Amino acid sequence: MGIEFARSERSTVGIEWELALVDRATGDLVSIADEVLAALRGPDGSPHPRITGELLLNTVELVSGVHRTVAGAVADVAGQVAEVRAITYPLGVDPICSGSHPFGQWFDQEVTDKKRYHKLIDRTQWWGRNMMIWGIHVHVGIEDRDKVIPILNGLLSFVPHLQALSASSPFWAGVNTGYASNRAQMFQQLPTAGLPWRLDDWAGWEEYVNDLTVTGIIEDATEVRWDIRPSPRWGTIEVRACDGVSTVEELGAIAALIQCLVEWMSTEIDEGRPVPTMQPWFVRENKWRAARYGLAAEIIVNSTGTERMVTDEVRRLVEVLSPTAERLGCLTELLQLNLILDHGASYQRQLAVAATHNGNLPAVVAALSRELREGLARESREP
Repeated sequence: MGIEFARSERSTVGIEWELALVDRATGDLVSIADEVLAALRGPDGSPHPRITGELLLNTVELVSGVHRTVAGAVADVAGQVAEVRAITYPLGVDPICSGSHPFGQWFDQEVTDKKRYHKLIDRTQWWGRNMMIWGIHVHVGIEDRDKVIPILNGLLSFVPHLQALSASSPFWAGVNTGYASNRAQMFQQLPTAGLPWRLDDWAGWEEYVNDLTVTGIIEDATEVRWDIRPSPRWGTIEVRACDGVSTVEELGAIAALIQCLVEWMSTEIDEGRPVPTMQPWFVRENKWRAARYGLAAEIIVNSTGTERMVTDEVRRLVEVLSPTAERLGCLTELLQLNLILDHGASYQRQLAVAATHNGNLPAVVAALSRELREGLARESREP
């Protein structure tokens, strides 16, 4: 079964940003996505072209258009946050973003009434109902289908960097899990989720999708929920490994890192050099280390087993990728990775708020709401 790969302009970027809806007074999740989406309909009753629902009714998803710069894509979804907030604020509801909600319980959440979601829950049962997770997805355009799998394989070496920088799910159902990203551990329990299988080329991807379709595991390629996957419909590689990020600055920084990595690898291929990869067992170990320890993780950085602190590797990448970022027009956003290193990742900030407030998790939700509203660069204030 052949899979057509759409034509796409090289290194263009698109962003999907999942937001949770919470009660401003209590911090509880509220299942009003249908109400919000109805209020966002156009005068003719048509749905909003970019703001959609997700698996649970406590979530809205913001989808940017196709942009040549990260700044354009971030401004696009940031404008959509304002649209959502204009609807929710009078209702006493705020949008927030993190990989998990600090104290929400799965059995209190309502599933969106769509056949696709009901099928997922029916098949996955308890694990599916526990998917109270939020993330960001970053698409980068690939102009040549034959580049997709080599770049995807190369990106696996950078999963721990992306996961540590975005880690924002230390709490699960009111419990401090001890993980920086508990979302990473939860999401990979779903069929076809988690790290990709190592493939050699596009034909290998087609064979994989065909095998899963023939056996009824999936209906189409969109049900392959890998941490990084080809997105044939859009002509992109889609990076899905990240937790939901809490601020616009973090969103721009991580999107810039992804765009720069893809462009750098694409250039390596153009110049006849192989994209470096690592053994699958190193990739898997790195994912676990970043999920467990976040920015305190020591990660494996090459196929010979060299280990370095992930924070040192991020600083090195900023330096190495700066010329690529200048060429792509995202140097400002790439340098915002330093904000995450300076202020701490979201999981660290959440843990600090909880410690300051004697374990009060609604205070963590209030802090997340404030961060989305005011940003990371501003001086911290009590929620």
